[in-house]
This record gives sequence, C-alpha cells and structure tokens, in this order.
Amino acid sequence: MRTLKRVLAVSALTVPLVIGAAGLASAQEGLDASWGQGQFIANQNGAGVAGAESSVSPDGVSHADFWVWSDDTGVSGAFTGSGATWNQG
Repeated sequence: MRTLKRVLAVSALTVPLVIGAAGLASAQEGLDASWGQGQFIANQNGAGVAGAESSVSPDGVSHADFWVWSDDTGVSGAFTGSGATWNQG
C-alpha cells in the first residue's frame, strides 16, 4: 500500500512537468529558446520528483525549479521561480 501511495504521489507531481513542457512546445514567432530537465524515483526508501525549466521568448524570460520527496517521515519539497516580461509596443 505504501508503494502504491508513493507511485500515485510521484505521478501526480509529474503533471506540472508535462504541462510546462507542452507550454514550451507552443513557440511564438521570433526568438525562442528553452531548456527543461526532470527526474523521478520511487523505491523502498521513498518517492520523489524534481524538475527545472528555463525559457526566453519575445514576451520575456523565465526560470523555475522544484523538488518533492515523500517517505515514512512525511512529504517535503521546495519551489523557486522567477521571470521578467517586457512590452514590445
């Protein structure tokens, strides 16, 4: 049962990675550069997921990274995000 909970937790936590990758795939005209990386693990010690992404587009720049870990002691994690947009008007 504990393994099932861990797998469900990791599965639910990977959704932001998938959504973020889909958002990066919809490029606009002009300058566009992006990078993304993700990792996950589920074993007898616990389950976790981590990811990072950066992008530059005609609208601005952004960066985000996060990690989440779940084991017998509970769930912990962190998120960092930053960005800037500009008006090309």
